[in-house]
Amino acid sequence: IAGWTGRDVAAPEHHIEELKAIGVQPPSRVPLYYRVAASLLTQASSIQVVGDDTSGEAEPVLVGTGDRLWVTVGADHTDRKLETYGVAQSKQVCAKVIGRSAWRFEDVEPHWDQLILRGFIEEDGKKVPYQEGLLAKMRAPRDLIAGWNNGDKRLPAGVAMFCGTLPAVGGIRSSSRFDMEIEDPVLGRKLSHSYIVQALPIVS
Repeated sequence: IAGWTGRDVAAPEHHIEELKAIGVQPPSRVPLYYRVAASLLTQASSIQVVGDDTSGEAEPVLVGTGDRLWVTVGADHTDRKLETYGVAQSKQVCAKVIGRSAWRFEDVEPHWDQLILRGFIEEDGKKVPYQEGLLAKMRAPRDLIAGWNNGDKRLPAGVAMFCGTLPAVGGIRSSSRFDMEIEDPVLGRKLSHSYIVQALPIVS
């Protein structure tokens, strides 16, 4: 999971301040790459978490295969309370949800910066905008791959990389449902996925 990937220096600074407000320590460098267990990756329509302090983050996700690179939409669902203890640890306790459809990366690479990422949450029974912005706000995918893969811009087969997120509209908060999408206004299509969040009780 690539974190702090804003192309403009001010963008990751905004997210750093946003997380600092809920007690999360700033990263040692940017971008930063968090390794996450492959078993957490899912295309489910429902996930289970512990407690009420988790939230989703809409992200473009790259998936390497033997013959090409694919892109889909995903959510780096994170335990915000645990994140104040350690970001890397918090990444390991929630499922990482990705969509069930994908685009060939070469089909969108020429106009990547025009793709629009959106996230939505549910509040008072209504679908509310939570994140929105152009992928131009994040570092280019090949640069992110190279930063993780020792300068090689090819993503190995069997590897999925979450490419970063956008600030939350109205601040980071939990929701019982998370919707995410990437819109391609050039080719007139969307990738979308949604999932329900079932919060299990904390027993001590």
